[in-house]
Amino acid sequence: MEEKVEHSYTSDDIQVLEGLEAVRKRPGMYIGSTSERGLHHLVWEIVDNSIDEALAGYATDIEINVDVNNIVTVKDNGRGMPVEIHAKTGISTVETIFTVLHAGGKFGGGAYKVSGGLHGVGASVVNALSEYLEVTVFKNGKEYFMRFEDGGHPVKALTCVGDCDENKHGSTVRFKADPAIFTETTTYNHDTLKDRLRQIAFLNKGIKLIFTDDRQEDEKKKRYIFHYEGGLKEYVQYLNKNKQVIHEDIVYCEGEEDGIQVEIAMQYNDGYMPNIYSFCNNINTHEGGYHEDGFKLAINRVINSYAKDNNLMKKDEEALQGEDIREGLTAIISVKHPDPQYEGQTKTKLGNSEVRKIVSNIFGQQLERFLLENPDQAKLMVEKAMLASKARLAAKKARELTRRKSALEISSLPGKLADCSSKDASICEIYIVEGDSAGGSAKQGRDSKYQAILPLRGKILNVEKARLHRIFDNAEIRSMITAFGCGVGNEVDTSKLRYHKIVIMTDADVDGAHIRTLLLTFFYRYLKPVVEQGYVYIAQPPLYKVQKGNLVRYAYLEDEMDQIKKEMGDRLSIQRYKGLGEMDPEQLWETTMDPEVRTLIQVTVEDAMDADAAFEMLMGDEVEPRRRFIMENAQFVKNLDI
Repeated sequence: MEEKVEHSYTSDDIQVLEGLEAVRKRPGMYIGSTSERGLHHLVWEIVDNSIDEALAGYATDIEINVDVNNIVTVKDNGRGMPVEIHAKTGISTVETIFTVLHAGGKFGGGAYKVSGGLHGVGASVVNALSEYLEVTVFKNGKEYFMRFEDGGHPVKALTCVGDCDENKHGSTVRFKADPAIFTETTTYNHDTLKDRLRQIAFLNKGIKLIFTDDRQEDEKKKRYIFHYEGGLKEYVQYLNKNKQVIHEDIVYCEGEEDGIQVEIAMQYNDGYMPNIYSFCNNINTHEGGYHEDGFKLAINRVINSYAKDNNLMKKDEEALQGEDIREGLTAIISVKHPDPQYEGQTKTKLGNSEVRKIVSNIFGQQLERFLLENPDQAKLMVEKAMLASKARLAAKKARELTRRKSALEISSLPGKLADCSSKDASICEIYIVEGDSAGGSAKQGRDSKYQAILPLRGKILNVEKARLHRIFDNAEIRSMITAFGCGVGNEVDTSKLRYHKIVIMTDADVDGAHIRTLLLTFFYRYLKPVVEQGYVYIAQPPLYKVQKGNLVRYAYLEDEMDQIKKEMGDRLSIQRYKGLGEMDPEQLWETTMDPEVRTLIQVTVEDAMDADAAFEMLMGDEVEPRRRFIMENAQFVKNLDI
């Protein structure tokens, strides 16, 4: 029996965290984490409040500014926060909003029909986690001001500081994130802010978002105005901009039922991957939910019945599957719900079951009308799905070849795989190595207990431009699927993954970078859960070996090389590695494979839409965007091997 802890257990031992103290003590409960993601969450909470004011029909412009000291200002031209004394708290409503958890227009009271904030704790949580926060309210010809310091403590009560124009109204919030809470970083990422603000503008047609970043030296990157009267139509256009669309018009529908607003836009391109993004109250529900289910039910039902009714398919022909109909589809589903319920691991799955029927009805009727009114475009959509259906059946046959009967059946593993002896996936690693010579060095240099080596011959297939059956016919891809053992496509089961580290090891030159991009494209498209759960890594081989007498050092970056030269002085023997094959097994082990000293970069999919657009642009058919990308990024290229 375990020994009891000697400690009293009385009412004095129950700690009551007063208001905002609880937030400072456990910030992760309120904003997810105190990393860079949590830091940006502060901005979204304040912006969401202004968006709610705009959705209620009172604000049209929202300005977001980041100054050189990473102080954020969010300003809107809404009604201005209420300034009267709050009946329940006995303090001004502004102070109540910023110091009392769960106080806001989102909890009953009817101030907002729908609201973007996930928990309704926004303003007070941002205040609690700020070094200081200032609020200015313009209302009824008066200007009011209040400042909070040291994690949300009022410096003094809300004060009227003067008069303003009768027509001036709105609220301004200015805050500085507390470095004592955000120990990792208090520097906002320009692209993260810009991309999310653009997304918010797409999702709320007509609202103008003005983003100014004073930290940018380039005048073009300093100020952005996001304002889309077309809303989701313009969003689909933006996502398809590097793709070849197969029908001209974007299918757009909107409607409302039982207080739930539905807005959907979609268009097919000639690619093979579906890109369906769903939102509830501006929050990206990337785990899907009932609104996405309703959309899929409707599109399957309507396209199948249209194809049969218009003799595009024979009556006795097998119905088109959901995956056939969604091939090459770009779609945005946005619902605004007065009382959203979220579920799933990351609270990004919509759990309101009534939404399925509402979305299915509204979208189904309007899609049906579009097909009837645009028979030429409807025919192109159906033909695209029918082609996908034929390819699916061919892929099914090819896929059988990639299935391993069991993890114990070693004979079914690819011949060129040098497997490790351990069967414990949590410690096992597999290195995907470019070329046989590097593969040979890696096989000799590795620790065979837990490190496996799979050499690839040449460049793998560009999966962005190929249908499934061609992908499964590719020997290099088949080898990887078989070696990993976790299935592929929508059958991936990461519990069967044989290695918990999949390490891409390519040369540090242009060819190596190309092979790495091809591999990442394959992983992202067909082994997405493996990437999302953090199993994919990129090895960092050294660029230089520097020797002086018996002393040997390796440089992994150009800057590091400069530093080593300074430290080691003159008469150095410097070897520039053009490829992994130039290293002997010992060198490869001690620079790139030894867990004690190696550098591995973990591959993450932070934002699926950005990653998707990047792969489409780098690996797709459109040459111009790729040329532009290369021109813009050429200045960053350090190791061009020609």
